[in-house]
Amino acid sequence: MLYKIFVKPLLFLFSPEKAHAITLFLFRFLLKIPFLGWAFKSYCKAGISRDPISFCNISFQNRIGLAAGFDKNGEYLDVMPTLGFGFIELGTVTPRPQNGNDLPRLFRLPKDNALLNRMGFNNLGVDYLVNQLKSFSRPKGLIIGGNIGKNKDTPNENAVDDYLFCFEKLYPFVDYFVVNVSSPNTPGLRALQEKEPLTFILSALQRANDEKLIQKPILLKIAPDLAFSQIDDIIEVVQITKCHGLVISNTTSGRDKLTTNKLEVENFGAGGISGKPIREISTEIIAYVFEKTKGTLPMIGVGGIASVADANEKLKAGASLIQIYTGLVYEGPFLVKDLVEGIV
Repeated sequence: MLYKIFVKPLLFLFSPEKAHAITLFLFRFLLKIPFLGWAFKSYCKAGISRDPISFCNISFQNRIGLAAGFDKNGEYLDVMPTLGFGFIELGTVTPRPQNGNDLPRLFRLPKDNALLNRMGFNNLGVDYLVNQLKSFSRPKGLIIGGNIGKNKDTPNENAVDDYLFCFEKLYPFVDYFVVNVSSPNTPGLRALQEKEPLTFILSALQRANDEKLIQKPILLKIAPDLAFSQIDDIIEVVQITKCHGLVISNTTSGRDKLTTNKLEVENFGAGGISGKPIREISTEIIAYVFEKTKGTLPMIGVGGIASVADANEKLKAGASLIQIYTGLVYEGPFLVKDLVEGIV
């Protein structure tokens, strides 16, 4: 309540990217204040192992994770776990640093409890992320995932090289991988969700995985804008390549669920929508995949989770873990604790 009444209105005076940086700067400062930092950490971590679960043969201390996109470069590994997350997904990271799309590229849609972004895989490159992970003293039980993508100027026919490069670099430092071929903000990227290129990429990654002493789960993140026939193809590819599971879903290019003024949204321009407008469709896809595979394909549910009810909806549909991002913007940092303690 304090967040919604006092903190959020102040943050919303700044552009979304600036507010993101300010929030994390102040959060880091708060945690360094001796008694206040200790009290905050103690409150958030109470019950952190309330709902331990095995997912893809990894033991997670709870079902709540931070979605990719929030911390692309591993710069906030010292602060975000203090909120009580069971796992943190870093990235999307690419082989080489890239600036992403031009500013402004992130917009709030408060009437919809949503964000519109066209970030374009802005990140400092995989080597920077590796260095962050090398210097990170990981809290006991925290699981870390690596979300990998391709550079914007890498042709689709060579995309597999980018994914393999990131896989090899991150392998010693993360517990699982997520292959991102579903962002709407890199031109042509979603074409890699088609059956032939997807099979090629996942097969190559799994071969590289097979060569390791210990295999690490490789999951595929898919778009919510796919037809069910396309989802059927993806299920087939995942089963053929022995990919370990799905993350459902990425942002949507659709605008039909929005209540924000149509002209205002058009003025923002292109980008993917996250938050409340994709809650229903991502849950529908989870339920469809669960039924189609008879519950044999592990899934992480993400999209529009801003309450315990939203989280339970995803779990009931067939997801085993859930991730949040936009919900933090609108509900505040204690959403993590509420979810950990409240989900069934």
